[in-house]
Amino acid sequence: MASSSSLGSSIPAPEAVQVLVSSLADESQVVRESSMASLKEISPLNPLLVLDCCSAVSRGGRRRFGNMAGIFQVMAFGVRALDKKDIDASYVGKLAKIATAEIISSKVRISSVEALGQMVGLITRTQLKAALPGLVPTILELYKKDRDISLIATYSLYNLLNASLLSETGPPLLDFEELTVILSTLLPVIRMNNDNKEHSDFSVGLKTYNEVQRCFLTVGSVYPEDLFSFLLNKCRLKEEPLTFGALCVLKHLLPRSSEAWHSKRPLLVDAVKSLLDEQNLAIRKALSELIVVMASHCYLVGPSAELFVEYLVRHCALSEHDRIDLESSQVKIGSICPTELRTICEKGLLLLTITIPEMEHILWPFLLKMIIPRRYTGAVATVCRCIAELCRHGSSYNNNMLSDCKARGDIPDPEELFVRLVVLLHNPLAREQLATQILTVLCYLAPLFPRNINLFWQDEIPKMKAYVSDPEDLKLDPSYQETWDDMIINFLAESLDVIQDSDWMISLGNAFTKQYALYTPDDEHSAVLHRCLGMLLQKVNDRAYVRGKIDWMYKQANISIPINRLGLAKAMGLVAASHLDTVLDKLKDILDNVGQSVFQRFLAFFSESYRTEESDDVHAALALMYGYAARYAPSMVIEARIDALVGTNMLSRLLHVRHPTAKQAVITAIDLLGRAVINAAENGAPFPLKRRDQLLDYILTLMGRDETDDLADSSLELLRTQALALNACTTLVSVEPKLTIETRNHVLKATLGFFALPNDRIDVINPLIDNLITLLCAILLTSGEDGRSRAEQLLHILRQIDQYVSSSVDYQRRRGCLAVYEMLVKFRMLCVSGYCALGCRGSCTHSKQIDRTLHGSFSNLPSAAFVLPSREALSLGDRVMMYLPRCADTDSEIRKISAQILDQLFSISLSLPKPLGSSVGGDIELCYGALSSLEDVIAILKSDASIDPSEVFNRIVASVCILLTKNELVGTLHGCMPAICDRIKQSAEGAILTVIEFVTKRGTELSETDVSRTAQSLLSATGHVTEKQLRLEVLGAISSLSENTNAKIVFNEVLAAAGRDIVTKDISRLRGGWPMQDAFHAFSQHIVLSVLFLEHLISVLNQTRVTKSDPGKGENSTLVSETQLEDEILQAAIFALTAFFRGGGKVGKRAVEQSYSSVLATLILQFGSCHGLASSGQHEPLRALLTAFQAFCECVGDLEMGKILARDGEQNEKEKWINVIGDLASCISMKRPKEVQNICKIFTKSLNRQENFQREAAAAALSEFVRYSSGFSSLLEEMVEVLCRHVSDESPTVRCLCLRGLVKIPSVHIFQYTTQVLGVILALLDDLDESVQLTAVSCLLMILESSLNDAVEPILLNLSVRLRNLQISMNVKMRADSFAAFGALSNYGVGANKDAFLEQIHATLPRLILHLYDGDLAVRHACRNTLKRFAPLMEIEGLLALFNSHSINSDYRSDYEDFVRDFTRQFVQHLSSRVDAYMVSTIQAFDAPWPIIQANAIYVSSSILSLSDDQHILALYFAQVFGMLVGKMSRSADAVVRATSSLAFGLLLKSTNSISWRAARLDRADSARKGHDSESAKK
Repeated sequence: MASSSSLGSSIPAPEAVQVLVSSLADESQVVRESSMASLKEISPLNPLLVLDCCSAVSRGGRRRFGNMAGIFQVMAFGVRALDKKDIDASYVGKLAKIATAEIISSKVRISSVEALGQMVGLITRTQLKAALPGLVPTILELYKKDRDISLIATYSLYNLLNASLLSETGPPLLDFEELTVILSTLLPVIRMNNDNKEHSDFSVGLKTYNEVQRCFLTVGSVYPEDLFSFLLNKCRLKEEPLTFGALCVLKHLLPRSSEAWHSKRPLLVDAVKSLLDEQNLAIRKALSELIVVMASHCYLVGPSAELFVEYLVRHCALSEHDRIDLESSQVKIGSICPTELRTICEKGLLLLTITIPEMEHILWPFLLKMIIPRRYTGAVATVCRCIAELCRHGSSYNNNMLSDCKARGDIPDPEELFVRLVVLLHNPLAREQLATQILTVLCYLAPLFPRNINLFWQDEIPKMKAYVSDPEDLKLDPSYQETWDDMIINFLAESLDVIQDSDWMISLGNAFTKQYALYTPDDEHSAVLHRCLGMLLQKVNDRAYVRGKIDWMYKQANISIPINRLGLAKAMGLVAASHLDTVLDKLKDILDNVGQSVFQRFLAFFSESYRTEESDDVHAALALMYGYAARYAPSMVIEARIDALVGTNMLSRLLHVRHPTAKQAVITAIDLLGRAVINAAENGAPFPLKRRDQLLDYILTLMGRDETDDLADSSLELLRTQALALNACTTLVSVEPKLTIETRNHVLKATLGFFALPNDRIDVINPLIDNLITLLCAILLTSGEDGRSRAEQLLHILRQIDQYVSSSVDYQRRRGCLAVYEMLVKFRMLCVSGYCALGCRGSCTHSKQIDRTLHGSFSNLPSAAFVLPSREALSLGDRVMMYLPRCADTDSEIRKISAQILDQLFSISLSLPKPLGSSVGGDIELCYGALSSLEDVIAILKSDASIDPSEVFNRIVASVCILLTKNELVGTLHGCMPAICDRIKQSAEGAILTVIEFVTKRGTELSETDVSRTAQSLLSATGHVTEKQLRLEVLGAISSLSENTNAKIVFNEVLAAAGRDIVTKDISRLRGGWPMQDAFHAFSQHIVLSVLFLEHLISVLNQTRVTKSDPGKGENSTLVSETQLEDEILQAAIFALTAFFRGGGKVGKRAVEQSYSSVLATLILQFGSCHGLASSGQHEPLRALLTAFQAFCECVGDLEMGKILARDGEQNEKEKWINVIGDLASCISMKRPKEVQNICKIFTKSLNRQENFQREAAAAALSEFVRYSSGFSSLLEEMVEVLCRHVSDESPTVRCLCLRGLVKIPSVHIFQYTTQVLGVILALLDDLDESVQLTAVSCLLMILESSLNDAVEPILLNLSVRLRNLQISMNVKMRADSFAAFGALSNYGVGANKDAFLEQIHATLPRLILHLYDGDLAVRHACRNTLKRFAPLMEIEGLLALFNSHSINSDYRSDYEDFVRDFTRQFVQHLSSRVDAYMVSTIQAFDAPWPIIQANAIYVSSSILSLSDDQHILALYFAQVFGMLVGKMSRSADAVVRATSSLAFGLLLKSTNSISWRAARLDRADSARKGHDSESAKK
C-alpha cells in the first residue's frame, strides 16, 4: 500500500507549481485569482520551489510575461515563508536583479542592423568573419519588408560587402559562391524599386536602386568574371524580376567593367539576342537601354548590330493602342507603358545616330529598310530624322548614296521609298512632326531619284514645310486637311511633270499598287493612296496599263467606308481626265456586275451641263464626274437603252433634290420608264426591268417618307408628290421580275403609314389612299406564282393593315377596311377566273382552273398556272375575329364594309377545295343558306334601311357560326383577345357576344386543348380590359365556356393565369383591379359553378406538391418547370379561396357550409405546408394562406378561430405553429362538435401523405382532437391505432405529435391504453432524433403521474437505463427532463425492484452531483428534486438533511463547492466501498463537453482524494488526477476549468496525503524550457 511520502514523490509537483505561476498571466481574471489563491496557500509548504518557478518565468521581463506584479506578490509570499536556514544571499540577489531588469528597454532588430552596418568597418576581421553567418541572413530577411527597410538593409549590406571584400589586410572574407545568395536577393529589389515612378516613395526607391548598384559594383571589382557569368545566367533564366535586374546591372557596370569584360563581348551579344522576343515591357525597356550602352562601347558589330537597331525601331513604333493589344494577350505590363518605352527607344536611336560615329556605317543604308514595313509606320518620323542627321553629317553619303543602296539587295527601291513617304505626308499634325521630317528626308534623298527632280524639290518642299510648321495655327483652318491633301497631290503631279520619265512612272505605279497592303481600308492614308495612283495614271499614256491599275484600285477599294469611298471617287475623276473611254469601260463592267458586287455607287451620264436649282447643282456635278458616258444607248433597241439608262444609275444623282416639282418630275420619269416596259411586254417583246428594286427605292426616297417623318405635318405639295410616287410604285411592281419578299416588305413599310394621314385635305388625301389601295392590289396580283403563294401574300398584307382596321380613329378604320375589301375582291376574281395558258390575267377565253385535289404535283402545269389555294390557307378563324367586331362599329360605313369583307371571305372559301377530312358547321346547303342570309343583311345595309345594329350584328354572328369549320371556329376563339380589347367599346362587346354565341352553340365540338387555349385567350383579354363593365362581360364569357365545355380545364387555366400574375405582377396595384379576383368572384356567385369551383380548389390544394427549397442543379428542367407551375397554382388557389370566402355572397357561403369539413381540413394542411415554405425563407405563401383562413373564419362566423390566427398565425417556429393548430382544433371541437368526426377522418387519411409538413399539420390537429373524442369510441380507437402506427413516421415532428396525442387520451379511457402508450414511449426513448427522445421523456413524466404499478414495473429498469443515457445529452431540456423522470421512477422503485433500482441510483448519483451545478438552471432544479427523492431510498444518516440544506439550493459557486465538500465527507465515511466506482465516473467527466461539468468533476475528484484515507484509492487516482490537472491548467481554453484546477491543486498539495513534495526544487536546466513552453501555450 502506497504511503503519503511515495505519493508526494510520484506527483509532478514542480511542474504543477510552475503552471500555477504561469497562470498568473492568464487572460482570465478568475484564473489569475484562483492561481494566486493556491500559490498563497502552498507557498509556506515549499517556498523555494515557488521562488524557483517565479524566477524561471520572469526571465525576459515584462516583454515575455505580462503580470510581473503578480510574480512579485508570489515572491513575497515565498520569501516571507523562507526559513532562516534556507536563505541564500546570492540567490536572493539574483531575484532582486530580475526585478531591476524591468526598467531597461531594448531596441528592435532594424536599429540593430543599422548600427551593425555602421560598425562593420570598425571591428576586426576575426570578429567580422565570426558575425557574417548570422548577420547576412538577418539583413536579407529585412528585404521582405517595405521600401524604407529595404533601403536601410541595402546601406548596411553595402558596408558589409565593402568591409568583407575590399580589405587591405587580407583576402575577401566571402567567396563568390557565398555571394550568390546575396546577389540573387538583390536582383528583384532592382525591379521592385524601378516599378512605379509616380508613387510618393519614388525617391526612396531610387536611393535603394543606386545602393544595390553599388553593391554589385563592389562585387564586380573583386569577382568581375564570376559576376559577368552570374548575370548572363540570370538573363537566360527569363524570370522577369531576375532578368530585369540583371539587365539593369549590366547596363550600369558595362562602362565601368569594359576592360575586364572585353573578351566576353560575344557572350553578352548572344545573351541579349536571346531576349529580343521577350514580351514583358519592363524587360524590353531595360534591354533597349542596354543596347544603347553596348553601342556606345562598340559591342554592336556585324549582322547582330542591325538586329539591335531593328529592335529599337520596332519599339519606336509603339502607341497607346499597343497597350490594349498587350493586355489582351496577357503580357505582363507592370508600370511601364508603351509610350514610355517608345520615348526611350526614340532617344536611344537618335543617340546612336548623332553621338556614335561608329554606328553610321551600320545605320546607313539600313534605316531605309525601316521605312516601308507596315509595323514600323509609327517610327517613320524618328527614322527619317535619323536618316536626315546621317545625311547632314556624312557628306560622303550624298556622293555614294545610290551605289550604297544598289549594293544591298534588301534595301527598298527609290520608287517604293517615294510612294511610302508621299502617302505618309497625309497627316500634317502627326506626332514628332512627321510631315516635316518626311519632306526633309526627301530633299536629302533626292539623288536616289531622276536628276531633274532635285531643283524642283528644293523650291517646292520649303513651301510645304512652311505650311505645316505651326500645328496650332494650322488647326485654326477647318479645311486644313483638304488643303494639305491637295498640296500633296499637286506636289506629286508637278514632280511627275518634271521627271517626264515614262519608264520610271510605270515603275512608280507598280510601287503604288504594292503598297495597298500597308494600309487598312479605314485608314485615311488609303484614300490618299487612291488619289496618288489616280494622279499618276493621269500622266501615263499606256491604256492597258491604266486599265489594269484602275481594276486593281477598284478591287482594293472598300466603298462601305466613307473616307475610302471618297478617295476612290476622286481617283476615278483624276484618271477620267485623260482616259475617259477607259474609265467608262471600267464603269460599264462594274454596272454590268452590280447585282454580284458589294459596291453600290451613284453614277450618271456624261453630257452637257445640266442646270437646275442651286442645291441640285452639286448633285448634278457629282453625276457628271461619275457617269454620263453610258447615258445614251443605241436608240434602236429599247431594252438596251433602258438597261443602259437604269444600269448606270443616271437618276441617282437627283435623289438629293429638294424642290417638290423636281421630285415629281423624277417620279414621273420613273413611272414612264416602267410603263415603257409594260408596253413592250404588251407588244410581244417582254423583258425584265433591271434594277427595278433600286428604282423603287429611289421613289420611296423622293416621296420623302422615312422613319423620322411626321405625316401629320405633310404639305400639300408633298402629298401630291406622294400620290404620284404611289402610282409609280404600282407601275414598277407590275413589271417583271416579280417582287422579292425583302422588296415587298420595304415597299409596305414605306407606304402603309399613309393610312394614318389626317383627313383634312380630302381632294388630295382620297386619291392618295386610292393609289395606295391600288398599289396593294398590284402587289397581291403580281408578286405570287400561284394561288397558294398569293394567298400567303394576301394574309401578309392583311395582317400589316390590321393595326388600321382596329384603330381608334374612324377614318383609319374606314380606310383599312376598304383596302381589305378591295384586295379580297381582286383575290376572289383570281380564284374565279383561274389562269390563262397564254399568260393572260383576269377573265379571258383561255382561262382554266386547277383543282388541287386532282393534281398531286404542279410540275407539269404551265408556268402561269393559277393553282387554287386551300381553304386553310386563308386562315379564316384569324380573319373572322379581326373583321367581325367591326360589324358592331359605331361607324355605319365601317359596319357595311366589314359585312362585305366577311361575305367575300366566305364566298372565296366556299369556292376553294376543302382539305381532306374537314367538315363545315353543317351540310353544304346549310352553309350556302347562311351565306345567303349574310348577303341579305349586306343588302339591307346598302339600302340604308332602318334596322337595329344589334339585330344586324346578331344575324351576322349566327351566319358566321354556321359557316366556320371546326378548325376555323377554334382559330376564331383562340384569337379573340385582340378583338375583345378593341379600342371601340361596341366592337369589343360584339367580340364578347360572338364568343358566347360560338361557345353556346358549338362548345361541344371543342377538345380539351381547344377549351384550354380559348380560356387562355379570354383570360388574357381580362388582363387588358380595364373598364369594369366590359371586364364583367368577359368573365361572363369565361363562365359560359365553363358551363358549356369542361369546367375543370377552365378552372385550371384561371388558376394558372392567376399564379403567373401573382409571381410576375404587383396585383394590388393593377389598374382596374386584378382581373383574376373578379373571375373568382364570378365563379363563387354562380349558382352552378360555385360548388364546382370550390371543390376544384380543394382538390388542387390537396394534390399540389409544395417544394421547400429550390431544386437541385442536376434535376430535370421539365420537372423544375412543372414544380414551379404547381407552386404558382397553389398560390393562386389560396388567393381564389380568399376571394371565394369574401366575394361569394349567399351563394358562396352556402357552398362553404356544405363543404365545411373538407375546407377546414385543407386549410389546416396548407397551414403546415406554408410554414414549411416559410422555414426556407418563403413567407409570402403563409401570409396569403392566413388571409384566406381569416376570410374563411369571417365567412362561417367563427371569430374566435380568427383571433387565434391573428395572434399566432405568423409564428414561424415549428412548435408555435403546431400549437396554433392545436388551439384551432380545440376551438373547432367546442364550436362545431358535429364536424369533429368528419374532420378527424380526413386527418387520419392525411397522415399517409408524402409531404412532411402536411403530415405534421394533420398530426398536430389529431393530437388535439383526441382530447374531445370521448363521445366517439370507435373514432378514438381508430385514432389511437393511427397514432401508434405513425410513431414510426419518417418525420420526427410527426412522431412527437403522435406521442403527444397518445398521452392526451381522455382520462376515462387512458387506463385502457397505458401499457400501449408506455411501450411506445420506451421505444421512442431510443429514437435517433433528439426531439423525439425529448418528447418521449416529457410524455413519460406526464404518463407516470397516472400510471399504475402494474404498467410501470415490467419496464422500470429499461426506463432507468434509457433515462441515464439521456442525462448526458447536450440538450438542456433533455437533461432536465431525464433527471426529473428518473426521480419520478423512484415512486416505483419499491418492493421487488428496490435493490435493482438502488443500483441504478448509485450509477447515476455521481452525474447528479456534477450536474447539480449545471450551466442551465432547469437542470439544476431537476437534479435537486431528484436527489431529494433519492435520499429516503439510500437510507444514509444525515444525507436527507444535507439534500435539504441551503447549499444545495443555492446558485452560487462557492455554496456548491461547500456542498461538494460536505457530501464527499459523508460519502467517504458511509459509502467507502463505492468510492472507486464514483472516482471512475467522475474522472470520465473530465472530458465532458461542458466546461462547467469538467470543473465540477475536477473539484469533486480532488475533494474525494483530499479527504480519503484509503491508500488503495490514493495509489490509483492521486497521481492520475494530479497529472490531469497539470494538463488542464496548461491546455484548457476555458477559464472556469483553469480556475478550478488551480483550486484543486491547492486542495491536493495541502492534503496530508502528499508531504514529500515539500522538499522538491525546480530543475534549473529544465526550468527555462518549461517556462518558455508554458508561455507559448498561453499565447
